[in-house]
Amino acid sequence: MTISETGSRRFVSAPGSRPTRSRRGSGFSRTALYRFEKGELAKIETLDKLAELLGVSIPTLLGVGVEYIASAVAYFERMRQIEESCEHIIVLAGPISYLLASEGFDQTLEEVLRESVPEHLASRKRALEQVGELMDVLRQRKESYRRRQPGIVNLIAASEMERFLSNGLVGRLDLPAKTRSARRELARAEATHFTSLMADEPIGVQIGIVPDTLPHASFQIFRQPDRHILALSPFRLGEEPNIRAPAWP
Repeated sequence: MTISETGSRRFVSAPGSRPTRSRRGSGFSRTALYRFEKGELAKIETLDKLAELLGVSIPTLLGVGVEYIASAVAYFERMRQIEESCEHIIVLAGPISYLLASEGFDQTLEEVLRESVPEHLASRKRALEQVGELMDVLRQRKESYRRRQPGIVNLIAASEMERFLSNGLVGRLDLPAKTRSARRELARAEATHFTSLMADEPIGVQIGIVPDTLPHASFQIFRQPDRHILALSPFRLGEEPNIRAPAWP
């Protein structure tokens, strides 16, 4: 069986996969991981062990069928990789689409994501570390988007934008009144940014405010030269941000 480059490499090299840390004590050498990345033959037992180390299924490791990714870092890294070769993107991701967001949004997002992590969370230290890793991936995504400029259609539910303006750009609602007021100003500034984009849309960019009820789950549709990819996500970066997958029993 062959490991395709679009399958194994993205997980062995993804920021959230920690391949170097995972191989310690596992019997996997750096040379072995390099061979996997290059697409050399591997036994099914080897694939099973590598998939277990990386926390993904074998089909996901190979890049076939439906991929299930529980980590926000790995998910957005996968989005970055898909966007590297896509021609057109349709986005429904709350009131704010990250690729079109302003610099001011970027500057505040990391703080917002950190404050969204509950104080009592057992794995809080690791969750905060992942915020930094996630921001690195997001910056790479935006740099790639600006360099390639694929077409993008951004759908925004009017009700979500209203709630965003009311609550502000916050990670939780129990912030001090002064902070909440400042974050509402940031939300208004971001809404103004998107209004400006709608008034004078850049080439390849379309933004639509939809008054009807839209699906609550975020999704993106990527059009590549040879296929279309649908990505559904529980992760949110704007209003009511969430970068932690629910724990399944």
